[in-house]
Amino acid sequence: MIGVFAALAAFAIDQITKAIVVANAVTLSAGIPVFPGFNLVFYRNDGVTFGMLGGAPWWSLIALALAICVWLGVMLFRADNAVETLAYGAIIGGALGNVIDRVRYRAVTDFLDFYIGTTHWPAFNLADVFVVSGVGLLLAAPWISARRSIKS
Repeated sequence: MIGVFAALAAFAIDQITKAIVVANAVTLSAGIPVFPGFNLVFYRNDGVTFGMLGGAPWWSLIALALAICVWLGVMLFRADNAVETLAYGAIIGGALGNVIDRVRYRAVTDFLDFYIGTTHWPAFNLADVFVVSGVGLLLAAPWISARRSIKS
């Protein structure tokens, strides 16, 4: 259940934040400085991470993401600990959030812009944060599980 809840929460948070961004697209297009090193922006990305595969047919990215989500769903239900189920859920929820954007806009809505000086990290969204955090948690899961079993 933890993984399913994580997927639903990640999906909902992503969609709510993107709805707010889209509703304020005109204002955010020019960027709003939040603090030095961070702006809120409005950007449509038709590629994947860092704009890779930009220009690829939008439907192919949807098909790829859905196939990966199915595989991750199988892994979610096979997982034997809470850390892994949480990680799989976060990845699935984030991926499905970006799939919905691709269906609606044929691109993903990005709005988090971090920078140092004039060098900007590629803009991203909370779905990306959930996917990357889930992958990081999956990588750390064996270590976390080992520490838990030592304490028990």
